[in-house]
Amino acid sequence: MTNMQKITLASSRDIPFHNLVLSQANVRRVKAGVSVDELAESIARRGLIQSLHVRPVIGEDGAETGKFEVPAGGRRYRALELLVKQKRLAKSAPVPCIVSAADDSVLIDEVSLAENIERAPLHPLDQFRAFQVLREKGMTEEAIAAAFFVDVKVVKERLRLVTVAPALLDIYAEDGMTLEQLKAFTVSSDHARQAQVWEAVKSSWSKEPYQIRRMLTESAVRASDKRVRFLGIEAYEGAGGYVLRDLFERDDGGWLQDPVLLERLVGEKLKAEAEAIAAEGWKWIEVAVGFPYGHTMGLRELLGTTVGLTDDERATREALRDEYDRLEAEYAEADDLPEDVDQRLGEIERLLGAFDSRPMAFDPAEVGRAGAFVSIDSDGTLLIERGFVRPEDEQWVAPTGEVSDDNPDRTASMDADRSESRAAVISMGGETGAPEDDEDEGDAIKSLPERLVIELTAHRTLALRDAVANNPRIAMTALLHKLATDCFVSRSSGSAVEATVRDIHLPVQSADLADSLPSQSIDARHAAWKADLPLGQGDDVLWDWLHALDEASRQALLAHCLSFGVNALYERPNPYSGMGISQHGLDRRLREADRLARTTRLDLVQAGWKPTVANYLDRVTKSRILEAVREGVGEGAAQLIDHLKKGDMAREAERLLDGSGWLPEPLRLDDADLGQVAETEDAGVELPSFLTSDDEVQPDDEEERRQLIAAE
Repeated sequence: MTNMQKITLASSRDIPFHNLVLSQANVRRVKAGVSVDELAESIARRGLIQSLHVRPVIGEDGAETGKFEVPAGGRRYRALELLVKQKRLAKSAPVPCIVSAADDSVLIDEVSLAENIERAPLHPLDQFRAFQVLREKGMTEEAIAAAFFVDVKVVKERLRLVTVAPALLDIYAEDGMTLEQLKAFTVSSDHARQAQVWEAVKSSWSKEPYQIRRMLTESAVRASDKRVRFLGIEAYEGAGGYVLRDLFERDDGGWLQDPVLLERLVGEKLKAEAEAIAAEGWKWIEVAVGFPYGHTMGLRELLGTTVGLTDDERATREALRDEYDRLEAEYAEADDLPEDVDQRLGEIERLLGAFDSRPMAFDPAEVGRAGAFVSIDSDGTLLIERGFVRPEDEQWVAPTGEVSDDNPDRTASMDADRSESRAAVISMGGETGAPEDDEDEGDAIKSLPERLVIELTAHRTLALRDAVANNPRIAMTALLHKLATDCFVSRSSGSAVEATVRDIHLPVQSADLADSLPSQSIDARHAAWKADLPLGQGDDVLWDWLHALDEASRQALLAHCLSFGVNALYERPNPYSGMGISQHGLDRRLREADRLARTTRLDLVQAGWKPTVANYLDRVTKSRILEAVREGVGEGAAQLIDHLKKGDMAREAERLLDGSGWLPEPLRLDDADLGQVAETEDAGVELPSFLTSDDEVQPDDEEERRQLIAAE
């Protein structure tokens, strides 16, 4: 066996700075990371932590010149050079160096490259632990940031990880979760609940940071929530879930106290439904509790054919129609329908509606490259939207027997793809998370967060579209105004109506927008027109059909199509680029939107918007919440809740503002009356007893405990 040669490490020594020169072989050319100025300050504060790597400079005669070149440590050399120029370091100051031999077989370029490539950045968890030690030793967050030349925000973010359970930190250290997921757990300091939430989401499709935050901050879910109606409260209780009920006030079925369990059960049921739909042969299935409005934008919808009724189904439908007509005729003169008759008529309407929404049959060749969306409808029923093709899945199909000149193997590979049976890719997503909000820092009324303003104006845009579509005369005026302005005045950006018509996407929106009344009205109208239009039969057929329409129908269709170009969205002005909108354009857009709202008599309250914890109250400061209650209900009501913590305040404000007609600024017209309620009208407004103090009160006596048990 051959003896292995021992490694000899280069020696170290101190070399006066004026004997060092920067090597031209240093690979670092582009500035990255900490600047030379910051590094110089670090050296001045802490000294040179890492030695320079140098080699003797050889003269033309082959002898060492007494100078040393620096191939590795160029930024440290420049920082020392800066300190010398500033006369903070003597030219002859000794510099710790690792000296390799001049005749070393390793190329000097390789040394420079190795030092820069092999350097590993500090793990965020190690940063947190180091910052925490410094904080415990008395350094402020600002001092830590200044000492390490990082933003104070970075230090605060790292130090907030102290609220995360150690077990989750260990999981993150082993790459079991992302940094964004770990940061989401900082919204709660309850380690047991953090572990419970992670157990619920770690093997789930939906483990985005916003989902983790929502599950940590959601303390109870109303039984009227669409997730509960979809799952069934019996299934929740059967899995060990607890429901708090109030025997003395209307509670819509109570409050589910374990949202984590609810989320897991709903996810499991959705997964089972998605797997059943995937068996139909779809390429992909997107699953979510709810998708944002416009989630199918940019996708091609397959044109299927309605599956016909069987003889038994046709007979059942006719029997239901006869029963409905008989009951309606029998009670036509009655002022009020008996409760059982009213329920039966509603049940018949639901059953007949199911016949009208028959499943569609699609071309099997198209199904293999299309997908479906699976979610929960606003009434808690399963919503399946089948037959959408993504742009990247659109395939060029050569005529039978032909091969593309550009890619002779393309047709064959496509045939192979079709013949190969692949399982559908099922993924979870679809909701937009709300950003973290801070506890109130004072009594000042801050401006609304920009994202919240965009979400609110998305609600207004959708309601305006519905209002314009229901007013053909106003739609015609808007169209003529836009065309006349473009033709006779100027063609400028920032209009509230795009007459092309370009469907305006709503990139930022609240989760409830898809379930709003304007959304449902627009979708129903769109589906009705889509069923009537001779789509897929050729352009000439569509032209003839449109030309033959009566005038009222033409105006209604024009109003519907034009409404998709209504744009009342607020967005950040961008004066420095051709992309985006200028401040002048934004002002003009919002001014025209106000005019459309006044002309169509748009009422956002009638359109279904009302302040809730999710869409407004939990997104603003406590001062804003109190201002809303003060304007909507009165000063007395605001005083009832001004002592509460923000979470309780937001929930109670939602109850107080229900039915008040209050709207935030972005949803009001400039001259709109706020409709404030006089303070004398809120004298009877009271809070539930459990919200009358900041601290949780436990029952002391046996009688009170019995009352609570009875209420539950």
